[in-house]
Amino acid sequence: MPDGTATSHLYRPKLATALAEGYGARELRRDAMAGLTVAILALPLSMAIAVASGVSPAQGLYTAIVGGFVVSALGGSRFQIGGPAGAFIVLVSATVAKVGVDGLILTVLLSGLMLALLGALRLGRLIRHIPHAVTVGFTAGIAVTIFASQIKDLAGLRLAGAEPGPVLPKLAALAQAAPTLNVTALGIGVGVAALILLVRRLRPAWPGMLFAVVAATALAALLGLPVETIGSRFGGIPRGLPAPHLPSASLDMLVAVLPSALAFTLLGGLESLLSAKVADGMTGRVHRSNMELVAQGLANVASAVFGGIAVTGTIARTATNIRAGARSPVAGMLHAGFLLAFMLLAAPLASYVPLAALAGLLVVVAWNMAEKDEFASLLRNWRAAAVLLATFGLTVVHDLMAGIAAGCGLAALFWAASRLHRKLT
Repeated sequence: MPDGTATSHLYRPKLATALAEGYGARELRRDAMAGLTVAILALPLSMAIAVASGVSPAQGLYTAIVGGFVVSALGGSRFQIGGPAGAFIVLVSATVAKVGVDGLILTVLLSGLMLALLGALRLGRLIRHIPHAVTVGFTAGIAVTIFASQIKDLAGLRLAGAEPGPVLPKLAALAQAAPTLNVTALGIGVGVAALILLVRRLRPAWPGMLFAVVAATALAALLGLPVETIGSRFGGIPRGLPAPHLPSASLDMLVAVLPSALAFTLLGGLESLLSAKVADGMTGRVHRSNMELVAQGLANVASAVFGGIAVTGTIARTATNIRAGARSPVAGMLHAGFLLAFMLLAAPLASYVPLAALAGLLVVVAWNMAEKDEFASLLRNWRAAAVLLATFGLTVVHDLMAGIAAGCGLAALFWAASRLHRKLT
């Protein structure tokens, strides 16, 4: 069976290729089981990422359902699963704080158009040339920022004012709020994180995230524990998708959201192609990078039209899809369908989920996101270490774009200096 190398340049969705190869009841059964497995993982994760991003949990589900379906139906990777990603928490929350939810939706729409344009211009391969040290550095920086953003809900803290966005002022404000610590919330959050890690160690095939969140929800509801829930903060989630609509736009708003849209585009392209590359390594196949970017762009446009947030390829859910035996992009489409079924049938149950439980889940996501072994390995080479630490440091204390710009700039200087040294010697 060909691995797809000969057709990697084509603008043809992998779904069309998979169906053309022959698709029957056996493949559908395997895709259905994989789609259900991924949906079980994506259900609590999508809500947790949305809450951490400063939007409603329903918007996380809209993103996974609409965006996830489009990514699988039109994408250039056979196994890619799209949806809200932890890497976007920092960017989305900063955008909401700056321009509000309406501005965020416009940002996602504009970013989607940019991603589709990058794919149409065949620039998918260029994104892969960002240095490895930069990728590891900003990923670790995002992980630290996500962890810091979860301390408030994890510990049930009550701040005197709005929670600051930058990490250092945030930590200072959280330290001042330490006397408001809710021991019950902290116990739930730490317990959820511990249970997820324990299940992953003892029964890696089991959906530890869902088990932990369901257990925490049942415990909090049955005992009437004094913790904040999705219902108390957001009023629950609706049963089904909202009517599609375009966000309002003006010239001033477009100018205001343009920098954020560029950041969304860069991170979305990187995350999606890295995830597709991981899928290639696990399956021996080759994805179509430009087709994947076009699909990611269209998925972001569709997500924005339904009120969702940024969509990207997600490494953990894509890897789970492969391990669960997926045969084609139909698995990803079915994963979106299973999530929609949850919204239609069991949405009221989400109101009882403690926010501390979702915070504990995201602490585990942040821990897994940081490539700790790669980070340590890169520190052994002084040039790579300089690029890594510059990217990491600026991502944490400033923002993602500053970190990537500094890391790429420093890497370019080292490359130029190395070229010059070779010519002189």
